[in-house]
Amino acid sequence: MASYIFELFPDLKPFDYKLHYKDLFLNKNWILVNGISHKKAIYVFKEKNTLSITENKIVTKTSWSINFKNQFSIETEDGLITVNAYFKDNDVLVLNHKNTENFALYINEENYSENINTLGDVQNFLYEKYAKKATDLIYDHEFYYIEQFKEYGPFTVEELAQKVVKDKISAHCFVRDINEYDYSKKIRISDLTKAI
Repeated sequence: MASYIFELFPDLKPFDYKLHYKDLFLNKNWILVNGISHKKAIYVFKEKNTLSITENKIVTKTSWSINFKNQFSIETEDGLITVNAYFKDNDVLVLNHKNTENFALYINEENYSENINTLGDVQNFLYEKYAKKATDLIYDHEFYYIEQFKEYGPFTVEELAQKVVKDKISAHCFVRDINEYDYSKKIRISDLTKAI
């Protein structure tokens, strides 16, 4: 797999039969993101190696299998392809065509309150899912800030925001995560408060 895929999708986890097969993979409505602007395609991997693909209310049945290396073979219109499967999390699946840079991105729409029918819906899904996660991480995390060459902290974002409201510090002060060693990311208190 090309390294750029891991740059696009950090923290990809290779398919693990014990962890993913029954709970996350089988019998889920996997929406194919590639090409969704032209048509919606729903892939459902079923037991007994049946793959159901629904496009424009037309259902096509085909087959799939998995080998001992957790590589999948999928019968498509173009013939048999071999893919490696990766999970970003419970709702995002990436199938990488073996020995190529081609991949397919799928979203499990079952854990989302809205239907995913368009590219805009995909963007809303990803924003809702990951913006909330990022907000939760930022909100619970602690940061140091630097003002007039002196470092203070650690403080939560809420504590920093209160200091700004009370004019005790400037919203333009640089901050660093407690796990970082310097201020090279040039993140300011105002950047953190915008994120929450």
